[in-house]
Amino acid sequence: MNRAKREAIMNAQTFDQLLDAEYGQIGTPEREQFEIDAAAFSLAETLKEERLKAGLTQEQLAEKIGTKKTYISRLENGKSDIQLSTLFRIFEGLGRKISLTIV
Repeated sequence: MNRAKREAIMNAQTFDQLLDAEYGQIGTPEREQFEIDAAAFSLAETLKEERLKAGLTQEQLAEKIGTKKTYISRLENGKSDIQLSTLFRIFEGLGRKISLTIV
């Protein structure tokens, strides 16, 4: 890490300033990739949390929605992309509904 970046990180007073220093300003390719990765991580954690709340193993959830345990595992670990239809099916299998907001 170069000195200017390190100083910007050390001098950051808000989370937004820290993100700017580490990943660049909003709109830069690096920042956009960070935002995409952060959203995917958040979704994976939500999926895992809801599965655990429902008292299901990955294998039980997979059986319930007609997929394989390895797929659920890859989703929860952020190692696989998910189709929207599959996302809806998973949360329906968990007895939950999801909604999307376009901003």
